[in-house]
Parts: sequence; C-alpha cells; structure tokens
Amino acid sequence: MKKIATYRTLGTNNLESAKSFYDGLFEDIETMSFSPNDRSWFWVIKGDDSMFAIFIPYDGEEASVGNGSMTGFLMNSEQEVDDIYAKAVSLGATDEGAPGRRTKNFYGAYVRDLDGNKLVFYI
Repeated sequence: MKKIATYRTLGTNNLESAKSFYDGLFEDIETMSFSPNDRSWFWVIKGDDSMFAIFIPYDGEEASVGNGSMTGFLMNSEQEVDDIYAKAVSLGATDEGAPGRRTKNFYGAYVRDLDGNKLVFYI
C-alpha cells in the first residue's frame, strides 16, 4: 500500500458557493479543477495522485456534516498553515482552532467550510 487515502469528497448544498470557496482556498496551489457533471467539482494537484471533490449528494438528500469527520490538507510549513487558515477565514470559513502546535510533532489549524465540513491544515 502506497498511501492510506488519496481521494476525499465532501457534500455541499450549494455547489457554486462551495466551488468559489475552494477555488479561492486553492488559488495559490497549482491545482487543476474540472466538473465531470452538474453535481460535482474536482481539484487535483499537478504531479500528485491526491484528489479532492465537492458533490451535491446523488441520493437527493441534503448534504450533512459528519460528526467526527475531518478532511486534512498537508502543508509544507507552519507559515503555509497560517496563510491558508487566514485565507479560509477570509473566504467565509468558521474558526475551529487557530494555528498552533498541538503536539511536539503536529502544527495545525482548524476551520469549517461554508457547509460546515471540518477542515484541518497541518504539518
């Protein structure tokens, strides 16, 4: 097994607002985005095998936040964590924990996106 997880999706109830949020969040990262249909958007990092996507649920029910669920974005430095956290908040994310050292080997910052999905930016 090369990696545990390289593909993550989050539900949204407003695809255009979620797309704008993540486009803004990822604007300084070399990503490519595409929409294979009218219910989803995907972002991939050039040269990497990871993928992130937002979806309007296919079952027709409203998207909901998973209690205990979180999506992590690995950054390259504490400064990158600080910067993307600030960007997320400026784009409308809700603070869930300002950047800081949680353990000797973990520096992270937490937000909730526009749909309430919990994100962590970390090194």
